[in-house]
Amino acid sequence: MIVLGLTGSIGMGKSATAKMFAEAGVPVHDSDETVHRLYSGKAASLVEAAFPGTTQAGVVDRVKLAGKVLADPAALKKLEAIVHPLVRADADAFLAKHRAAGAPLAVLDIPLLFETGGRNRVEKVVVVTASPEIQRERVLARPGMSEEKFSSILAKQVPDAEKRRQADFIIDTGHGFDAARKAVEAIVAELAGDKKEAPPS
Repeated sequence: MIVLGLTGSIGMGKSATAKMFAEAGVPVHDSDETVHRLYSGKAASLVEAAFPGTTQAGVVDRVKLAGKVLADPAALKKLEAIVHPLVRADADAFLAKHRAAGAPLAVLDIPLLFETGGRNRVEKVVVVTASPEIQRERVLARPGMSEEKFSSILAKQVPDAEKRRQADFIIDTGHGFDAARKAVEAIVAELAGDKKEAPPS
């Protein structure tokens, strides 16, 4: 089974592209969704122990947690040391399950793939990109987003040009959904070929 890493900077269309891989019949592990699940499950007590007052009824309150870690690099590192191993274990179990089922291809959707040393966990990397103008427009349209917040997020991410340089495949989402879907289908055909199971109808 080939493990394909899917990544891209904020606002590049990665989540929409991940859905296209799933629609093409490829198992997709979503790191963000896993964090949400862990925050209402096994990570909640660990987060509360490290950051008292950040959970309610056994669920992490993301707003309270953000208030404690976003402006504090040491606190953020402490949180990552709790969450990253749990997400990785979840992804490993996901890959083992689909490998055992004979899937020819699986996708790990990892927003910070290059930033967290995830390159060595995957055989191939797809980078989702768009022009800086489209990226800015998409991100600033998000609720609660500001120029300052956007700049701060970008500063923590490997630049788009560097991601593209290290990519095996690049999908430009600035040309619309149909073009992106065709690019996804071409990648699936190249990596899984005729071994791919037909998606359930």
